[in-house]
Amino acid sequence: MGLINGLPAHVLLVHFVVVLVPLTALALAVGAIWPSAAQRMGIVLPLLALVTLVSVPVATQAGEWLEEHVDSDALVRRHAALGDGLLPWVGGLFVLAVFVWWAARRAAASGSGTSRGIRMSAAPVRMTVAVLSLVVAVGAAVDVYRIGDSGAKAAWHNGFSKTASGGDKDDD
Repeated sequence: MGLINGLPAHVLLVHFVVVLVPLTALALAVGAIWPSAAQRMGIVLPLLALVTLVSVPVATQAGEWLEEHVDSDALVRRHAALGDGLLPWVGGLFVLAVFVWWAARRAAASGSGTSRGIRMSAAPVRMTVAVLSLVVAVGAAVDVYRIGDSGAKAAWHNGFSKTASGGDKDDD
């Protein structure tokens, strides 16, 4: 994927990733901590995680096309290297979202929809999933921030003036 309406596709597609990864991370963390929230989200949680998972390689492929069409410098290479590391985080979001959804569905079917109704043997598993979900959610969100920051630096370094040019002012 190269261009969309004359613009590099990566510039447009990356916005899906920037919105979906933190949104999915937040939904996963909430669902993992509060099973009743996971039940209310239902199938939306794993579907959101699936859309997020698909959006990352699409944006990455568009980024690789763009990388081949711009001058190579250290900032572009750093951004590309950081971008390649996001997929495992998002894969973790997806796997955990499916598990949280499945566990919430199972709990609802058995009539133990709240944490009070969970058997003692399930409590350590639920706690482990909640901690893993928080770690992966924070890791994914931080990684998206780092990738976005490096991409902005790569795109905008030496591309603007720190002082206003005055070109847009009305001289009435």
